[in-house]
Amino acid sequence: MSAGAEIVVEGRDIKRDYIVPGGVFKPARTVHAVKGVSFKVEKGKTLAIVGESGCGKSTLARIITLIDPATSGELLLDGHKVDIAAGRPTPELRRKVQIVFQNPYGSLNPRQKIGDVLMEPLVINTDTPAAERRDRAYDMLRKVGLEDKHFNRYPHMFSGGQRQRIAIARALMLRPSLLVLDEPVSALDLSVQAQVLNLLADLQDEFQLTYVFISHDLSVVRYIADDVMVMYFGEAVEYGSRDAVFSNPQHSYTKTLFAATPRADVDSIKARLAKKAAA
Repeated sequence: MSAGAEIVVEGRDIKRDYIVPGGVFKPARTVHAVKGVSFKVEKGKTLAIVGESGCGKSTLARIITLIDPATSGELLLDGHKVDIAAGRPTPELRRKVQIVFQNPYGSLNPRQKIGDVLMEPLVINTDTPAAERRDRAYDMLRKVGLEDKHFNRYPHMFSGGQRQRIAIARALMLRPSLLVLDEPVSALDLSVQAQVLNLLADLQDEFQLTYVFISHDLSVVRYIADDVMVMYFGEAVEYGSRDAVFSNPQHSYTKTLFAATPRADVDSIKARLAKKAAA
């Protein structure tokens, strides 16, 4: 963490418990999904949260975006505490924090044209005039690599990679300072993954965005992250800079995770795409 850096989001000892109802032969029980996790993310940086399915990383993402409440702990956005026990974001918080989910088709209304999908956050959360909403939607389409002609098309008319670009565009319509990306490329093939990762890097530079990037794919994390937090059964068992965690993992689970995960060479894919584009 850089000295004097601006911290966009900070979590302090965040916990999330679930009560699992009992049955005839077994009592109700408490599941500790997130067990006292703390973190900080600087402006313009990316924290990747890594772990196997069920480790609590998506639960933490939903707490950060105030979709789900926390049982205890503190969350600070731009230095201000927010009520994470309620799990109900105010319009002001929606403008600061947005989320992009894994399944781009499932997160888009199939009955809405893309232009309406993009303008909807402005309609709900702001008093932006109609003409300005339309102009901003067209502008955001272009920024994610799509064209004006896509404005009046429906989600089913796009590929998976294009749908994820649309989901990213919608998340950016309110000009948030923090974007939480929950497995945003895991449903895409490798070449499209690289395109979307490059887009996210470009958008981060242009808008000085801060990312919390949820993933189980270490090759993707190695490409995009500045810092890495490894979660295991609800706990953060390792936390540090990307280079430190990848070059010298300390926790036995991290070492096992790294050893067991096949790694795709995203850098090589990126280089091939750049070469193809230049040809």
